[in-house]
Amino acid sequence: MSHSLKPILICTLVLLFTGCSNVYYGAMEKVGVHKRDILVDRVQAARDSQEKTKEQFASALEHFSSVVNFQGGALEEKYFELKDELERIEKQAKEVRHRIEAVENVAEALFDEWEAELDQYSSASLRQASEQQLRQTRRQYAKLIRAMKKAEAKIEPVLQPLRDQVLFLKHNLNARAIASLQTELTRIETDVSRLILEMERAMEEADSFIKAMKSA
Repeated sequence: MSHSLKPILICTLVLLFTGCSNVYYGAMEKVGVHKRDILVDRVQAARDSQEKTKEQFASALEHFSSVVNFQGGALEEKYFELKDELERIEKQAKEVRHRIEAVENVAEALFDEWEAELDQYSSASLRQASEQQLRQTRRQYAKLIRAMKKAEAKIEPVLQPLRDQVLFLKHNLNARAIASLQTELTRIETDVSRLILEMERAMEEADSFIKAMKSA
């Protein structure tokens, strides 16, 4: 590896594994991309991730329902289908968490910078206008992050019974496993429906926030 590439690699690794946010934000500002722009992009990415998670849970519910209605054949194949579906959801759930953390990171940096820059105004009227806009943006952001976290908090309670059923099915590839799934299916359906509703509310908040940021 050339000596010129080593600093780039080191900075990339630091950014990826320790969240070297200030270095990243500073570099982006030098090319004309400000924290406000990054925040909008990250909110959009978090919103898209929640959309994908919603679809993934709906797909998983269909797969679980298909096992309950399974008539003969190789039940082991159904087990591997559910196992694969569960693994996809687990991966997606981690992405949602990371996306929310990324939103929080840049939002905190943006608000800190905005607050500090208020003292740089010589015009009292412009300072007041900027401060008012800051308060409004913070209120909108607070609603957004609450909705996102509320939806994300419902993922794990829905995942746990799915994990239990997949694990049970692994060791009971018979009618008993089908009966167990049938017993749990109604509760799982209810939990998934509530999760999807919270996801949709969070996505609506994201759309509103993005619209407000772009029009400000």
